[in-house]
Amino acid sequence: MTSDDDLLTADPATYDWWRPTIDHVHLRVRDLAASRRFYGAVLRPLGIPLLLDAEHLVQFGHLALSADKAPTTGAHVAFPAADRAAVDAFHAAGLAIGATDNGGPGVREAYAPVWYAAHLLDPDGTNIEAVVHEPPV
Repeated sequence: MTSDDDLLTADPATYDWWRPTIDHVHLRVRDLAASRRFYGAVLRPLGIPLLLDAEHLVQFGHLALSADKAPTTGAHVAFPAADRAAVDAFHAAGLAIGATDNGGPGVREAYAPVWYAAHLLDPDGTNIEAVVHEPPV
């Protein structure tokens, strides 16, 4: 067991948020076509492209989606945004296609003063976030 003294820690205000720490995420969904439409719309403002579009699997950047098993539950996936305008556009695109708002664009002071994010629920209820870590203007 690791003691708290052994944990690698960093200040959220100065952490390199662009450093990749996960290679990919795979979510199982109920309706692959509906999820493809949702993610296609909300990830476009973030510059995350559709990389694979197969009958049983679609992949946007590092996010893979399939409908081969029971849907994933309880997940939260956050995508990097280039700036606050991209976070706002992500949220607006989701609302425009009927997604459920799960937290409008704004600073999440509880995490860090540089944390600007918005949240939507995907068609399966997964909390999807767009976030940028930049100082307030």
